[in-house]
Amino acid sequence: MHDATATRFTGAIPDHYERALGPVIFTDYAADIARRAAASSPERVLETAAGTGIVTRHLRNRLPTGSWLTATDLNEAMLDIARAKFRPGEEVTFMPADATDLPFADGAFDAIVCQFGVMFFPDKARSYREVHRVLALNGRHLFNVWDSHAHNAFGRLAYETAARFYPDDPPPFFQVPFGHHNIDAIKASLIDAGFTDIKSTVVRLEKHVADPALIARGLIYGTPLIEQIRTRAGMDPERLIEALTEAFIREMRLGERPLHMQAIVFEAA
Repeated sequence: MHDATATRFTGAIPDHYERALGPVIFTDYAADIARRAAASSPERVLETAAGTGIVTRHLRNRLPTGSWLTATDLNEAMLDIARAKFRPGEEVTFMPADATDLPFADGAFDAIVCQFGVMFFPDKARSYREVHRVLALNGRHLFNVWDSHAHNAFGRLAYETAARFYPDDPPPFFQVPFGHHNIDAIKASLIDAGFTDIKSTVVRLEKHVADPALIARGLIYGTPLIEQIRTRAGMDPERLIEALTEAFIREMRLGERPLHMQAIVFEAA
């Protein structure tokens, strides 16, 4: 499924995303994918859907001196936060770009990295073809996607809690990031795009959450869910934060027990 509102990380969303969600659900996966990408010492690296630069920072820390990193995202407001994480001369360029219509020449990069972005692309098959086009011979594409709600209770509870407030018109955002995880289907799309060497790895991580209310606030104000709520009259987002925090404590025992997350990492050459 695709909902155009799901890609709009604008306004105050990037700041909430960075502060509340980045340290909990994104940074450890960023370290994992950056390690995988840097293992082959690529000289020209492209990151798509770079967001607030969480993976970008890990990549630049791991890539060899002399390599060049180009970080792109559809939302300029996200890139503004990413830029602030770097000093002049760190061999990284930021630019807005559509991952389904990349503004680069054929064979321009040795590696292309995308963390939790593919799920939001309206034409995923086209995004794979674009990656294949701008990769050099023997280049590598590394990306990860969230596994289903069955393996990521935090996403399921965020969707179900919001749906309880709007049973006739549930905000759909949290179906999107957890809705593109069929390994065989993704591999088939990569093969159709021209990739021949494809590997997938399930990566399960856990993270201590000191403040369940903070991640609840991040999942609402740090995602386009907040805009979907604002288009539906009759509910204060703070009530949703309270309800989601209670669900995290009741059903996941967050604060006592770690947050369990599961993603799938793909490497295609």
